[in-house]
Amino acid sequence: MEKKNFLFVSYDGYIGDIAWQVIKEGHEARYYIQDEENQDIADGFVPKVDNWQENTDWADVVVFDDVLGHGKQAQRLRETGRLVVGGTEYSDMLEDDRSFGQEELKKAGINILPYKEFHNFDGAIEYIKERPGKYVIKPSGEAQNIKRMLFVGEEEDGKDVIEVLEAYKKVDSDNIQVFQIQKRVTGVEVAVGAFFNGKEFVYPINVNFEHKKLFPGQIGPSTGEMGTTMYWGGPNRIFNQTLLKLREGLCRENYVGYIDINCIVNSNGIYPLEFTARFGYPTIFIQQEGINMPISDFLFGLASGTLKEFKVKKGFQVGIRIVVPPYPFNDEDTFERYSNNATILFKKPNYDGIHIEDVKNVDGQWLVAGTSGVVLVVVGAGQTMKQAQAQAYNRVKNIIIPNMYYRTDIGDRWFEDSDKLHTWGYLREI
Repeated sequence: MEKKNFLFVSYDGYIGDIAWQVIKEGHEARYYIQDEENQDIADGFVPKVDNWQENTDWADVVVFDDVLGHGKQAQRLRETGRLVVGGTEYSDMLEDDRSFGQEELKKAGINILPYKEFHNFDGAIEYIKERPGKYVIKPSGEAQNIKRMLFVGEEEDGKDVIEVLEAYKKVDSDNIQVFQIQKRVTGVEVAVGAFFNGKEFVYPINVNFEHKKLFPGQIGPSTGEMGTTMYWGGPNRIFNQTLLKLREGLCRENYVGYIDINCIVNSNGIYPLEFTARFGYPTIFIQQEGINMPISDFLFGLASGTLKEFKVKKGFQVGIRIVVPPYPFNDEDTFERYSNNATILFKKPNYDGIHIEDVKNVDGQWLVAGTSGVVLVVVGAGQTMKQAQAQAYNRVKNIIIPNMYYRTDIGDRWFEDSDKLHTWGYLREI
């Protein structure tokens, strides 16, 4: 592809790695980050702009990386004839408004778990007392980005959920304005996702398994993500019974980008939990390692509607997130003391499979940037899950960051989960 200009628009600075990759492929890129505290992310890697609207005439392709209103902006820009990768007001609501997303699933004929939306804690507490059982607390809107607030109940009578709601009422009522109480079912957590070019799904699809808990063995607080495993394939039973049923609505919206549904599945059925109506993080970085074409060509083809299928690596990809304090919590003092401007070193000058998140480059030295403590995503690939794991963790050993930490079991649960999913017939391509 001839040289193109790419404009990347972000709220928190999520997509700097892709912008950097586009530059390495010989194109021009400019990057806008809205949040002031995160505007040093990708400094030294990607040229920055202070006003993205003033740069749209320069851009051949504009790429949005967030929801929370960015879909509406992307939709307006696309309607002017610009090539845009990004959502719509409708797709933003699928993710930001959990109840809206669940109702859209129901309209499409997709089974959903019973839930109820609340605007106050007393009503939710009374609801559970009247209907004892296992539940999940799911904040909506901006609060859902604070991952520690999602709580998965374990007790059959729901008393643990009631206790957490009582605690939230005392200390987090300002942060949580609206939330869901959803019935909990047990099974295998798995997500199916696919890219959409404005008119149709682009194949193959992506099957991925998130690892949300901070510590190995699914222990500790929930995070944005500590690692993800994935593979590419043809449409399977989960995809056909969930995402595929939304094709007409996505086409009507002229949606351009990635969309993913996280589900719990068991021998009784498929139960969608939530949407990701945008690039996933770190999902997109791991996906890049499996896509056998330049990411710049991929984005241009997606935005122009010319991309209908693409080639991928066979086997698996494993992505491991490297983080520093205070992740997954927000604590400015801790970040300043332990992590801000921390040096990122490599024992050997090998950057294969290394993807930047909250990182900047100052005179050739990589440093921790931003405020969150999310630093790198390290990816391995292989014909088997064990091979992909081994490559990823060998690459992690090459990295030195003061106070860095990561999970050591990303991919381990695949072996048990895949047995169940194959037994239930969910992964067979149709």
